[in-house]
Amino acid sequence: MASPCTARHINHVCIAVNDIDETLAFYREVFGTGKTEVEHIEDQAVRAALVRVGGSQIEFIQPTDPNGGVARFIERRGEGVHHIAFEVDDLQASLDALDAHGVRLIDSSPREGLSGMIGFIHPRATRGVLIELVDQDTARR
Repeated sequence: MASPCTARHINHVCIAVNDIDETLAFYREVFGTGKTEVEHIEDQAVRAALVRVGGSQIEFIQPTDPNGGVARFIERRGEGVHHIAFEVDDLQASLDALDAHGVRLIDSSPREGLSGMIGFIHPRATRGVLIELVDQDTARR
């Protein structure tokens, strides 16, 4: 049986934090990461930044809504890894195939995210890990 979705590679690992500016300063000081722009993503109620580390990326997200999903995540689990993002060739086709395969999705259609066009798979479908799919053609590099 063919896989309903083929991950090309990891686009980024996302870490939820209470203070993104403090976190970015720490990563610059300790790990020598470069400066990056912090963006406000209103529909996800976060401030977010992508940091390049060699050929990889780390995304940091800070909640802007104390009642939002990321704020609740930090409240329950503390700061830490929030999700892993895989790049796929055709995001809509991947979401459709996963849905047809019975995989529970958060997003049935692509939406704009910091990394490009994205869609999330529900963590209940992936053994407790929130998975983001990023369209390879729109992924930030």
